Amino acid sequence: MSLYASYLEEIEARKAQGLSPKPIDDGALTAEIIEQIKDVNNAHRADSLKYFIYNTLPGTTSAAGVKAEFLKEIILGQATVAEIDTAFAFELLSHMKGGPSVKVLLDLALGDDQAIAESAAEVLKTQVFLYEADTDRLKAAHAAGNAVATDILKSYANAEFFTRLPEIEEEIEVVTFVAAEGDISTDLLSPGNQAHSRADRELHGKCMCDEAAQKHIEELKLQHPGKRVMMIAEKGTMGVGSSRMSGVNNVALWTGKQASPYVPFVNIAPVVAGTNGISPIFLTTVGVTGGIGLDLKNWVKKLDEDGKPILGNDGNPLLEQKYSVETGKVLKINTKKKKLYDENGEELVDLSSSFTPQKVEFMKAGGSYAIVFGKKLQTVAADILGVEAPVVFAPSKEISHEGQGLTAVEKIFNANAVGVTPGKVLHAGSDVRVKVNIVGSQDTTGPMTAQELEAMAATVISPNVDGAYQSGCHTASVWDKKAQDNIPRLMSFMNKFGLVTGRDPKGVYHPMTDVIHKVLNDITVDDRAIIIGGDSHTRMSKGVAFGADSGTVALALATGEASMPIPESVKVTFKGSMVEYMDFRDVVHATQQQMLKQCGDNVFQGRVIEVHIGTLLADQAFTFTDWTAEMKAKASICISDDETLIESLEIAKHRIQIMIDKGMDQESGMLANLIAIADKRIAEIRSGEKPALKPDANAKYFAEVVVDLDIIDEPMIADPDVNNADVSKRYTHDTIRPISYYGAEKKVDLGFVGSCMVHKGDIKIVAQMLRNIEEVNGKVEFKAPLVVAAPTYNIIDELKEEGDWEILQKYSGFEFNDLAPKANARTEYENILYLERPGCNLCMGNQEKAAKGDTVLATSTRLFQGRVVADSDTKKGESLLASTPVVVLSAILGRTPTLAEYKAAVKGINLTKFVPTKTPLDALSVHF
Repeated sequence: MSLYASYLEEIEARKAQGLSPKPIDDGALTAEIIEQIKDVNNAHRADSLKYFIYNTLPGTTSAAGVKAEFLKEIILGQATVAEIDTAFAFELLSHMKGGPSVKVLLDLALGDDQAIAESAAEVLKTQVFLYEADTDRLKAAHAAGNAVATDILKSYANAEFFTRLPEIEEEIEVVTFVAAEGDISTDLLSPGNQAHSRADRELHGKCMCDEAAQKHIEELKLQHPGKRVMMIAEKGTMGVGSSRMSGVNNVALWTGKQASPYVPFVNIAPVVAGTNGISPIFLTTVGVTGGIGLDLKNWVKKLDEDGKPILGNDGNPLLEQKYSVETGKVLKINTKKKKLYDENGEELVDLSSSFTPQKVEFMKAGGSYAIVFGKKLQTVAADILGVEAPVVFAPSKEISHEGQGLTAVEKIFNANAVGVTPGKVLHAGSDVRVKVNIVGSQDTTGPMTAQELEAMAATVISPNVDGAYQSGCHTASVWDKKAQDNIPRLMSFMNKFGLVTGRDPKGVYHPMTDVIHKVLNDITVDDRAIIIGGDSHTRMSKGVAFGADSGTVALALATGEASMPIPESVKVTFKGSMVEYMDFRDVVHATQQQMLKQCGDNVFQGRVIEVHIGTLLADQAFTFTDWTAEMKAKASICISDDETLIESLEIAKHRIQIMIDKGMDQESGMLANLIAIADKRIAEIRSGEKPALKPDANAKYFAEVVVDLDIIDEPMIADPDVNNADVSKRYTHDTIRPISYYGAEKKVDLGFVGSCMVHKGDIKIVAQMLRNIEEVNGKVEFKAPLVVAAPTYNIIDELKEEGDWEILQKYSGFEFNDLAPKANARTEYENILYLERPGCNLCMGNQEKAAKGDTVLATSTRLFQGRVVADSDTKKGESLLASTPVVVLSAILGRTPTLAEYKAAVKGINLTKFVPTKTPLDALSVHF
């Protein structure tokens, strides 16, 4: 069967699902389509023309390469297609972004036909995705006296690719659509259980919100022609959680504008808003698409006569509405005045933060990529010509306060800054380009990252990146057809691009489905490193890490850089001491609880949490930094003692060496180089040349929070509070309750110990609890299923060596088998222990799930609606979060325990401890 015949079969199958033909990325299929176009009598010629013009993906796909070469033949008169004249061929090339299309345009611009060369040059002047090989050709031609090359370089030096673009509209009319009340998780916009389809934009778009919402959006567009639909999180924050790029892509698909008439299902410029604004990571992704993110401030705290918030019966401030944004309201955004107005012109709120000069540039250029590459191209062209580039783009804001010290994040940004004024020390609020040291791509967003890399014509990882990893953790649970279709292709692409990959495309080393954050935490070997990862829990306990959308990950891989303002910091310190029977996870929950009590508002949101947690090794400290994603922080930095950091680096070296021994290193020696960086860092600390990162004593913070360990006397549970009368307070991470609140009456249907929030010590706690209960009762019986998924294979290997795996196997009714991985997701659970494959498992919610309507008690991070457990027809699913010992005991009892039951169960168990002041490491619990 020909490739085209197979494509027609696929088209029919998609038509049955209400889908259009899938965009073409295969060069061989494109070549077959071209042959049918050349044959004027071919029965498929008309459709072939349509697919060639409107349905072939641009960038560096093999299809784009074949398409570009055929357009070149048409322009040179070597092929004739009545429907595609020379001008149209150039237009099509102009929409192909880079890679093969730029090569073809350079061939034509530097060729002998003057008329063709000038036409090609005019198209090239609009392009920004040029790489060194492209600019080197222009440089050589300019040096040889080629006037066309010189003209193109002059245009680049003047940034005409940007200055010739139309300005953004002064007034934008929008019609509101309230997607939900309360915080909107990106799981609503891009559900985790549909992660397999994210790279198929049209198919994935059908899962946003629900059919009723999609229909309502379409109705609003028909009722309000010329207006843009603005999606709103009423009484909440828009875009918390993960899957930012697919979430923004879906919103843009339903409410935005098509980026190019010749590229299907790639939309830009969505308008999104929230009462409490947009989560930081989601806002970055909105910028990738040239969209607009608004902080509505339409609900405010109700104040008494003294100006103090009036509290409700639940102790939370009462809110009052300043203005309505109910669905169907027409509002006006004035981009020059930076104000939001109602339909009658009455001012509602200031929008200055939404229309900074940099954000306006993203909107004008159709997205942030064009600005990043455009600035680089302008600099390169000016250097080649030996001229000073004119100031075209908004200058980066450089804020420096004389005599003011630096926070930890300010020190890291200053150490990695690129292109700033020499000698200038920058403080929070400064816009900075920074070198990125470590980059991580995960497997359910990775296919989109690969698409973004192809779209920006990147073919190899930037040499500026020290380490980069592609995980297989989010699809570890079930090796189903979807995973088999997507993951090998992804691993092959990323391995070829230059990343270390969890799965070997050649099948030589054992598939490593370790949780991405754990691997990134190990390969981060410098406490002054900057890490970018394609997951909101990219929050390392060394350096500073930022969870990012798949596009920003692609940009970091391609350029080795990222651009962002230096965030403000909140300092978190500790006093007192942990009660013997408490686990460090309870300290993490208490931090959220005590912060809200001390500050009233969530001062962590959008800021860096600088946590002074010096005596905990990287694995244990990661429990805190990981949770900061749920605190809505932008990032977190651990301030570590010298000896603790050295030991963490030694552990990291050991684990990196295991990866090398498995055969996972790149030909470039990426992993070996990371060990060398770690050795250098250890030597610097030991010699006193550069101690562990610490802020200056006179650094300035937005707020300071002191966590009192003495008052943490009960295990804590983060409760989604699914029945709260105020919808906006459901499914947040702010409801932290002691176990006594539940009176030992909260039924637990399933327990889960796993995800990135646990370390080796947590799995050892499970084993120790089983031994203890067995000793007292003669055996262990589960009244609810207990699912255990270690985050890494290293942990399992070490547990086997230390004798802990044996007791886990004894009570397990299921143990994963890599030689025969599950092909189907589990839908029913018995009251037994399940030993699952390392990876995300239930926390991700894209493969495994609890039964609908279950109450799940888990160590994971997600309590969002439908993530770990969906609602049934009669009961809401609940995902409550707690420490490992609470989860294990609750699964055994089938309910939450009393404090007395809990104390008895953990007696003598080596829980994860933390001491805020420096003590000898051998006095601490140092599971790793």
